[in-house]
Formats: sequence, structure tokens, C-alpha cells
Amino acid sequence: MSSRVAICPGSFDPITNGHLDVVQRASRLFDRVIVAVAASEAKRPLFTLDERLDLVRKAVRHLPNVEADAFSGLLVEYARTQSAHAVVRGLRAVSDFEFEFQLALMNRKLNDQVETIFMMPRESNTFLSSRLVKEIATLGGDVAEFVPQPVLEALRAKLGSESL
Repeated sequence: MSSRVAICPGSFDPITNGHLDVVQRASRLFDRVIVAVAASEAKRPLFTLDERLDLVRKAVRHLPNVEADAFSGLLVEYARTQSAHAVVRGLRAVSDFEFEFQLALMNRKLNDQVETIFMMPRESNTFLSSRLVKEIATLGGDVAEFVPQPVLEALRAKLGSESL
């Protein structure tokens, strides 16, 4: 019997507790979950691909069926190489839906063997985004409750601030 494999893709710049919530819940539904860190250099990330991958690995190490990997190119091609059955995407608000819906339809058109599953984060995480976390941290705000400890330490080191 083949195992059920899901991909949780994103730029994860950085991974937040909202991302982690979705990954943890996906890990209960699938035999293997791959948190796939997209190269996404066009977004001009704060953290390098290697740094983001390392932070994701540290954030998910307590989940035995979850691993982290990096990818570039088409998500559906990456999913095919991993024998994935599903792509899991988090939806925070209605504003996310239209964009995510378009991506899901295009991915289905490119590879109809991979399903897209939308998961809502816990209510306490619906406002969280990597972009907001970076903005708050850059301005010296406290982001401790929004990110895993390794991310908080990395933000402090990168931004040179102990006040985070």
C-alpha cells in the first residue's frame, strides 16, 4: 500500500506559528508531509533559501512524519517527483481565497493527479503572515508569540535586535 504524501509549499520567509498550525494538522491527515520551501528569489526574501530551509527543519523536527525540502520551478512537477497526492494550502481570509483558488485550478490543469486541500488556521493565527512578522520585527516590535523559538532567534540575529 502506498503512503499518502502531501506537500505544504511556501516561501516561509520566515515560517510562522500559523504555518506550523497548518503543517501540524496536515501531519495528522497524511502519512508523510513535506514542507516545501520555494526558492522565490523574486520576493526578495529576508532569509536565504538555506536559512529558511534550516528554520523550517527546526520548527518541524518534533513531527515525526514531517520533513523539509527546497524546490524551484513548478510545484506540480515537484509534487510528481515526491509522489505527492495533495498540496495543502492555508487560507487566512477571503482575500486569500481568490488567489489560492486560481493557483489550485492551474495546478489541476497542469497535473490532475494532485489535489489541492485548503485548511484554515486556528482563529488566533488568522491575521499572521510572514510579511507582517518581518515588518513588526524590523520596527523593533515583539514577535515572540507569532513564530517558533528558532525563528525568533534568527530574526534577532539578522536584525540585530534583542527587543524582539
